[in-house]
Amino acid sequence: MELVLSIAIGIMTSCGVWLILRPRTYQVIIGLSLLSYAVNLFIFGVGGVKANVPPILGSDDPSILADPVPQALVLTAIVIGFATTALFLVVLLASRGLTGSDHVDGRNEPK
Repeated sequence: MELVLSIAIGIMTSCGVWLILRPRTYQVIIGLSLLSYAVNLFIFGVGGVKANVPPILGSDDPSILADPVPQALVLTAIVIGFATTALFLVVLLASRGLTGSDHVDGRNEPK
């Protein structure tokens, strides 16, 4: 399970970085979102990946319980990520309305 999680984090990170380096603002926003999701998966994976184990058991052994701190951090990061994505989209629409272009540097592609 850890291998699948690490491969997913690596693919999402590489796709996010590639999209951030693209010239259009929408692609940059999608790349930032992918990086945010990759970081969320990484933080969630730090808490320990356990398969086929319920999160809370009847015993008092803390080694078999799920760590709630990474779960709370990821939940907070998801909410903040949605808010920043909405802000980026508003800035994208305002910038496109003012400049008439959706390029990061403000220039149009050569025709």
